[in-house]
Amino acid sequence: MVKEIGKENSVLNRFISEIRSEQIQKDRMRFRKNLERIGEIMAYEISKELAYETKEVVTPLGELDMSLMSEEPLIATILRAGLPFHQGFLNYFDEADNGFVSAYRRYHKGGEFEIEVEYVSCPSIEGRTIIIADPMIATGASIECVYKALRSRGNPKHVHIASVIASVQGIDHLRSHLPKNVTFWSGAVDKELTAQAFIVPGLGDAGDLAFGRKDA
Repeated sequence: MVKEIGKENSVLNRFISEIRSEQIQKDRMRFRKNLERIGEIMAYEISKELAYETKEVVTPLGELDMSLMSEEPLIATILRAGLPFHQGFLNYFDEADNGFVSAYRRYHKGGEFEIEVEYVSCPSIEGRTIIIADPMIATGASIECVYKALRSRGNPKHVHIASVIASVQGIDHLRSHLPKNVTFWSGAVDKELTAQAFIVPGLGDAGDLAFGRKDA
């Protein structure tokens, strides 16, 4: 299932328009803050799909039953671009466990590349609901590799893959290579992918825009 939440009118589209804007995105602090805000909105939307149970809450004047989450999800992200987006989820899921994966594109002559996973820090995901948060899904290869790396920590109950912007090609790739217990969430889904595997119109390199250019 794919949920493109930017199709509905909300303040989310303001934040997405600002991170896309060539002028506004020059402000790194604002770019990071907008990624965080989008993460908060997406956390709220995903929270509707989680497990709940009735618990008694005692106020200074009485008691009442409320429907509250019965478990916190495990939130995983890809270093480094995913960090501000990840923070938005943490702002809402206060006690969530966390996972971090270092993955990057290793380019070859001719422009072809493969995904290298160097580092995984994550508790067991056995029977857990997990959220994999990555701002951009281009080809889908990074998320596929990260998912496989996380599976070394167990078999999850359900997986939510959250992105700010995804490509049609990336979503199609993941739907055909990942199991059925995966829900895809994106602020926007763009139709074009360049020969260099960049999303168009996209927004550019999210990691560079958030933290500065890196050495090749």
